[in-house]
Amino acid sequence: MDIHKNAALTPRGREIAVRRVLEGGETRSSVATELRVSPGTISKWCRRYKAEGVAGLHDRSSRPKRSPRQTAAATAERVIALRRQRFTYGRITAELGVSAATVSRILRTAGLNRLKALDPPEPVRRYERERPGEMLHIDIKKLGRIGTIGHRITGDASRRARGVGWEYVHVCIDDASRVAFCQIHADERQHTAVLFLEAALAYYASLGITVERVMTDNGGCYRSKAFRTACKRLGVKHIFTKPYTPQTNGKAERFIQTALREWAYAHTYEHSDQRGAKLPLWLHAYNWHRPHASLGKKTPISRIRLPMNNLLTLHS
Repeated sequence: MDIHKNAALTPRGREIAVRRVLEGGETRSSVATELRVSPGTISKWCRRYKAEGVAGLHDRSSRPKRSPRQTAAATAERVIALRRQRFTYGRITAELGVSAATVSRILRTAGLNRLKALDPPEPVRRYERERPGEMLHIDIKKLGRIGTIGHRITGDASRRARGVGWEYVHVCIDDASRVAFCQIHADERQHTAVLFLEAALAYYASLGITVERVMTDNGGCYRSKAFRTACKRLGVKHIFTKPYTPQTNGKAERFIQTALREWAYAHTYEHSDQRGAKLPLWLHAYNWHRPHASLGKKTPISRIRLPMNNLLTLHS
């Protein structure tokens, strides 16, 4: 129990009460009346103190020492074994002759009350393309616009700015190098997605990277005819993630988490324009200066062999 060590009627208070009876000569009834407990409770504490000392005054578990009506361990093991064979509650009840409540309690304790708990977790498949440009991961993050300092800073959710709308951060990250590119747009429609794709390919071309394919989720803007046509025109292959498996596009998802933590929510912004102005600065630091754990603590740009002229131009 999470209590203050010096609070009344806790181990410290019980010790004082016991000493008043055993050493101070006060009666159990008078001490019990003052502390608003029964004389039997005072007698119990005195008895425990004599037998165990101060340690005997601590709270004890209310669990009984014996449970004669408890379900036998063999029965519980049999319930779990049948559940692992995909038996339903009804089949287990009929098979073993125990109540549905007993089956439910056993399976809930074992963490097998839902059938999906029996399915083995899908193994984590980590991969990395061999060369920059072989594949870009593209995604979109929806952010609320800033009309005033928000509840994340003030802690007052009742003072949220209402009706200021949304803005959309279009992001892409190169699979091999982890060099990233972002733009903030007013929407996530198909034509905006095409504009971002063109800007992203131009950015990577400035680094000497030719993009071969892009991976996106199944959002409407990426499923559109306009985006499909743009991919063909730009000479890139478009592949989609498996439905309901965002981990397929995990590098983009992870980059978004980093961007939110280190850019979007890292400072106190009074307006969306301030946040937007900070994005290019943070993105430059991410690509050129921030060590990346999956790259052996090296920066993403270190995986791109830039000529000295390009290096000085881009990093100036």
